[in-house]
Amino acid sequence: MNIFRDFTARVTSAVEVVLAAGGHAGTDLSRIVVEPPRDAAHGDLATNAAMVLAKPLGMKPRDLAEAVAGRLRDDEDVAGAEVAGPGFINITLAAAYRARALKALIEAGASYGRSPIGAGRPVNVEYVSANPTGPMHVGHCRGAVVGDALANLLGAAGFAVTKEYYINDAGGQVDVLARSAFLRYREALGETITIPEGLYPGDYLKPVGAALAERFGASLLSQDEAEWLPVVRKTAIDMMMAMIRDDLALLNVHHDVFFSEASLGSRIPSTIEDLTARGFVYRGTLPPPKGQLPEDWEDREQLLFRATDVGDDIDRPLMKSDGSYTYFAGDVAYMKDKVDRGFERLIYVLGADHGGYVKRLQALGRALSGGAVSVEVLLCQLVKLFRAGEPVRMSKRSGDFVTLRDVVEEVGRDAVRFMMLYRKSDAPLDFDFQKVTEQSKDNPVFYVQYGHARAASILRNAAAEMPGINLSAESLAAADLSLLDDSGEQGLQRRLAEYPRIIEGAAEAHEPHRIAFYLYELAAEFHQQWNRGKDMPQLRFINPEQPASTLARLALVHAIKLVLSSGLDVLGVSAPEEMR
Repeated sequence: MNIFRDFTARVTSAVEVVLAAGGHAGTDLSRIVVEPPRDAAHGDLATNAAMVLAKPLGMKPRDLAEAVAGRLRDDEDVAGAEVAGPGFINITLAAAYRARALKALIEAGASYGRSPIGAGRPVNVEYVSANPTGPMHVGHCRGAVVGDALANLLGAAGFAVTKEYYINDAGGQVDVLARSAFLRYREALGETITIPEGLYPGDYLKPVGAALAERFGASLLSQDEAEWLPVVRKTAIDMMMAMIRDDLALLNVHHDVFFSEASLGSRIPSTIEDLTARGFVYRGTLPPPKGQLPEDWEDREQLLFRATDVGDDIDRPLMKSDGSYTYFAGDVAYMKDKVDRGFERLIYVLGADHGGYVKRLQALGRALSGGAVSVEVLLCQLVKLFRAGEPVRMSKRSGDFVTLRDVVEEVGRDAVRFMMLYRKSDAPLDFDFQKVTEQSKDNPVFYVQYGHARAASILRNAAAEMPGINLSAESLAAADLSLLDDSGEQGLQRRLAEYPRIIEGAAEAHEPHRIAFYLYELAAEFHQQWNRGKDMPQLRFINPEQPASTLARLALVHAIKLVLSSGLDVLGVSAPEEMR
């Protein structure tokens, strides 16, 4: 049950009646919004209906608001409708309606908050897509978590989501990987090696060298580079991807599709032919861009994608002077493959240093699909690591960065995932190892998980203290929920009722951090109500002397536990039944 959707329909209906009576039937009502009021003391819901409609209709907002509020007061589920300020309408729900909403939540169980707005439309979310040249580092960590949580969130909003990883297994960087691995292969055979500038120095390639030595013995040493390079490259890429999958699994990140860049080679020419037929490819020269020259700029006539016709700042090269395709040409073929697979929305989660890709990807999407497929890019800002306020040193294993595994193994995946989502993705994030392991209100992941564990504990204690009590969902849904008349209990009901709206809004805005914020607020209100019970025994969740009110309060606790579990599941964070 989504009370905001329900009351948007009721407010719209009331407005239609008022406007029809005034000769304004057929007015566009799409801008009407029903949302929580800024101050809970003002009621349960607020609407801007009169504010957005009065001026176009030549009416005074308060006059229109009074007329609409009068209609709403006739609704048996409305206890009050008051006009505030310049023309907002604050709505107080009837106790019976609040009880029905809580009952519907309990009956819905784990499906509460799930939304149909996606209507099964196919969405591709591509995230991480790190070069397979080393282990995941903390910079990949944020994009991995944001992308994974966003995919979960879109799934909860009714979209058919595919989680995808693009393996950059073509191009010069994997040849550098192969040459670096070949040095480790020689080392595994007993040679003393020196790693020159430009190759990868990390110890993570030692197992690759050892595997090559075990499989091929010394036979590769007698071969020319042209012979051993593809062999070593394949082994190195396979082992790097296995390591990357393990690192991501440690973070509870699992992709549906791993797509190989190398597989695109034969598709690039046909994709360019397709764009040429649509008038998007031509031969020409590019003026030198302002500032630093990009790697793919050449002062010559070349094959270009007419990106400026579809929203980009400059046209993009498709072929280098040596006849090889640019990296962007691979992007063209890859996006064409996604479009051909039937995706209606393509979402890319990239690091902030890839901001220059936004316009070119969106332009490419317009050219390939005629505007039928939307392309959206989410940028993740940098993460800085601290320990008790001091910057964290680099990892010995990687050689020059802190690995994702280092972070997860020290503080646990739940802390990493939640804290990576406790800021908007385009804002820089400071991650302090000490703070994320504190057991306090100042540690959001602990505070939210403790809320779930506390709810589970209350239900266990109720079963122990009241042996005859029936705590099944059916029994709790049938409780007399109108007994929840305390202000704190009603505040928790209001907060629980927001969850479906939060899911939809976060999915539409591509902002999974909204779920983390909401869970913290819900947990905070729950802990506050529990603390009130310590001072006022009549508010305690368990009171064997009052079985009816106890059952109603346990129904509320059960609902809180359901929503905390659901939200944590969207974030990919566990919901513990107990915490020490």
